[in-house]
Amino acid sequence: MAKKNDKPAPRVIEGQLNAQGMRFAIVAGRFNELIVDKLVQGALDSIRRHGGNDHEVTLVWVPGAFEIPVAARKLCESRKYDAVICLGAVVRGNTPHFDYVAGEAAKGIAQAGLGTGVPCIFGVLTTETLEQAIERAGTKMGNKGFDAATTAIDMVDVLRKL
Repeated sequence: MAKKNDKPAPRVIEGQLNAQGMRFAIVAGRFNELIVDKLVQGALDSIRRHGGNDHEVTLVWVPGAFEIPVAARKLCESRKYDAVICLGAVVRGNTPHFDYVAGEAAKGIAQAGLGTGVPCIFGVLTTETLEQAIERAGTKMGNKGFDAATTAIDMVDVLRKL
């Protein structure tokens, strides 16, 4: 029995990590493919570990991170996928090119998701060095592709409950 001063608890909605029956698209930038392939493998591993199947995944390779948003938007608009997972690697060089590519990739991926209502997950590494990218693609820092797919699974479930 609730006490007179007790306040009711809020209704909590959160995702469950069960990918069974979910359909995903992965958009992967071929630039820095050695790194990105490891991110893709991590994403597929997460989907499998959470009950999803490879036949429910479409993998689209694009030239680089800058091209990811347009493909992601097209996939979101198709309504064939519950979520789009965007994977790439942008490593800073000695020119401002990094800032343009990383910023536009982030903005475009966000716009694809917001504009369509389909979760569009940002799994693009933006690192200072190649070593940092390697660390985030399956060594010291885990696999950010795995993390991105896990986020996609969570978001699909949350949106289904809203």
